[in-house]
Amino acid sequence: MHSLRFRITLHEISTVKAKSVIVPMQRGVKVLHDPVLNKGTAFTEEERDRLGLRGLLPPRVLTQDHQKKRVLDNLKVKPDDLERYIYLVSLQDRNENLFYRTVIDHLEETMPIIYTPTVGKACQSYGHLFRQSRGLYISLQDQGRVRQILHNWPHQHVRVIVVTDGERILGLGDLGVYGMGIPIGKLSLYTACAGIHPTHCLPIVIDVGTNNQALLDDELYLGLQHERVRGYQYDELLTEFIHAAREVFPDVLIQLEDFATHNAFTLLHSFKDNACLFDDDIQGTASVALAGVYSALKITGGKLADQRFVFLGAGEAGVGIADILSSAMVEEGLTLEEARQRCWLVDSRGLVCSSRENLAHHKLAYAHQHARVDTLEEVIDLLHPTAIIGVSGQGGKFTREVLEKMADLNEQPIIFALSNPTANSECTAEEAYRHTDGRAIFASGSPFDPVELNGRSFYPGQGNNVYIFPGVGLGVAYCKASRVTDKMFLEAARTVSHMVSKEEMADGRIYPALNRIREVSARIAEAVARVAIDEGLTRIAEADVTLDKIRDYMYSPEYTEYM
Repeated sequence: MHSLRFRITLHEISTVKAKSVIVPMQRGVKVLHDPVLNKGTAFTEEERDRLGLRGLLPPRVLTQDHQKKRVLDNLKVKPDDLERYIYLVSLQDRNENLFYRTVIDHLEETMPIIYTPTVGKACQSYGHLFRQSRGLYISLQDQGRVRQILHNWPHQHVRVIVVTDGERILGLGDLGVYGMGIPIGKLSLYTACAGIHPTHCLPIVIDVGTNNQALLDDELYLGLQHERVRGYQYDELLTEFIHAAREVFPDVLIQLEDFATHNAFTLLHSFKDNACLFDDDIQGTASVALAGVYSALKITGGKLADQRFVFLGAGEAGVGIADILSSAMVEEGLTLEEARQRCWLVDSRGLVCSSRENLAHHKLAYAHQHARVDTLEEVIDLLHPTAIIGVSGQGGKFTREVLEKMADLNEQPIIFALSNPTANSECTAEEAYRHTDGRAIFASGSPFDPVELNGRSFYPGQGNNVYIFPGVGLGVAYCKASRVTDKMFLEAARTVSHMVSKEEMADGRIYPALNRIREVSARIAEAVARVAIDEGLTRIAEADVTLDKIRDYMYSPEYTEYM
């Protein structure tokens, strides 16, 4: 077990500082092949003698900064982002501290590589890029022995699991086990953006098959080669997994990721009240959207209760955002019914309204009385929204006509095109600004470059869940909360909006700069821990919930001295 590599517990490792000393139980080449221990050419002369490394490394001792420069130089010469992704993942497999030092110090450049949009391309080619296994794969063949498989993981103190069944990866659809790139990427952001120690993170794919015929026909596909199994057998496997995870890792937070809409809502509603679990596509997306709305209203001067929202997309993200907006409006004095009447959904068949038959259960709360309307343009004409939020996974749906209509109706229309990856964004930043004469308050799911228009520079906000889920996870892990609640995501949204500086607001930004994300996460964690105390979900004392103590808890990727 890797937990025996040190004469120190893994919990202590999570708070080890740069000047601390630990004693690895491994020596020689085993140290170099362990990504947690390995420092490569940064091992000192004394460490090389103590650990049996003399001769196994080039003679010159380099600092971590020297090593980081080599990493950055290598990234620059790679021909495209997919090659950069491969290089960084390989670095992560060799030297986790150096990987995270590079990512943390250069987050704006590296996050689009290790996560969206590049991770989507990596998932599509996962079997062909496969070099080394990372995480756990649990398949239908493992039913009845999931607990045993979890015990195979080498780290005993797992605090965060990100799990997917690969059915709805970003906007790319069913990628089966190739969806593993998503949990790996998400957990990299937990560590880089919120300081969750790498050994406390566990990515998992649940393999029940795939309906992607191209993958089934691919001789290099790594998953079960049959169509997806649904119904009782699927439910039993997921239930077994959640119970086993809680048993093997008692303090674990489980993040559901990229499940198909029906399964996502079913799993969330089945387990959220008795397990420490949340769905990022529903709750994380909702919280980051609410944060953007709060910031946008600081610019427009409007009140939340006076807004009218139209969502293009009525799946997990759309309903999740509508739910959290409704909760926020209830806190401002509206009834739940009044709040929901300000949120309207548009799906592939047009406006979601009560006269439609066979509506999915998750849409019913927003199926208001209204005549049938087929197109988004007609919906805007009839409902006069102040904000449109795109979560459809379909690129280009916010057409010039849609954007011009919003500009005609509103002095500063709120335009959120949140679908990932970039090709699926409902409109580009340039389109949003150009077709509203620079008056739009814009956010997207994937990053866009600044836009120059009419002598002004516009800085599009990226409504990325990275502003939310790492901080929520940090707060839950820090206080060992027994559950994750909707109130935590409300407070996370308020915290993110509060962290937008006056200078950023003046540039039209509605989210804080990414280079401040670790501070944002620490403040979210403080707010989450206080909610856990108020709701009776933790034993931690209020005096222990301070920013300084949370910062001390956060992992920082400096090299440790080995004795």
